[in-house]
Amino acid sequence: MLRIAVPNKGSLSGPAADMLHEAGYQQRRESKELRIVDPVNDVEFFYLRPRDIAIYVASGKLDIGITGRDLLIDSAADAEEILPLGFARSTFHYATKPGTLGGLADLKGMTVATSYEGIVARHLADNGIDASVVHLDGAVETAIQLGVAQVIADVVETGTSLRNAGLEVVGEPIMKSEAVVIRRTGADGEEPKVQQFLRRLQGVLVARTYVMMDYDCRVEQLEKAVALTPGLESPTISPLHNEGWVAVRAMVPAKDAQRIMDDLYEIGARAILTTAIHACRL
Repeated sequence: MLRIAVPNKGSLSGPAADMLHEAGYQQRRESKELRIVDPVNDVEFFYLRPRDIAIYVASGKLDIGITGRDLLIDSAADAEEILPLGFARSTFHYATKPGTLGGLADLKGMTVATSYEGIVARHLADNGIDASVVHLDGAVETAIQLGVAQVIADVVETGTSLRNAGLEVVGEPIMKSEAVVIRRTGADGEEPKVQQFLRRLQGVLVARTYVMMDYDCRVEQLEKAVALTPGLESPTISPLHNEGWVAVRAMVPAKDAQRIMDDLYEIGARAILTTAIHACRL
């Protein structure tokens, strides 16, 4: 059986379970379940702390896992990212009191408080900055107020929490993270069961990103219509009973669907429909 690690809680857990369900895999019914077997797909799922998943995968005891890119890097485990999943996105920044730092180089000799010691230490080393890093488990904003550190490094979304603490973001992002599929570094990338798993998840990603668009148009407008809806390889075109008309079907990006419908209507296309894609293989 393919042995897969899945986050058991936190912001990664729900979306990961939803994606696996959409990909056709059985998922646990109770949050207390730590392991389930999906005999139909010959897969065994283990529900683990997100921070531990990279370590289990790196050990070779589990074949692949879903975790955050930030957690993978922070763990320093011997594992690698093989597929980004597009959810649980976050951005890491340094932050401090206004006027404390003019740029990244000013971190030299300072103390940085963070819950992600591995990420920060690596970033400082990559930039040749000699600074101290102190590890805290959450609520790092108070570290500056209490004099534990002069700077913090944390996830920044809207920046509201930082402003409420009297802090501001400094410099460019340390890194951008999202949920990813990982495997042990150097593991067989062509293993059939792993490839099947990745194809299924890629199918879910495409199905979430695209819609199927159908419409009718005059033959003389077909080239303009195809330019608007090129599809992946090319659109499917079928003649209609009424001479001079064709039916066109193509996948289009969901975010652009309304604009494309407007443009098609302007060149004379009619009966323009969009439908959701529930699964696909490319």
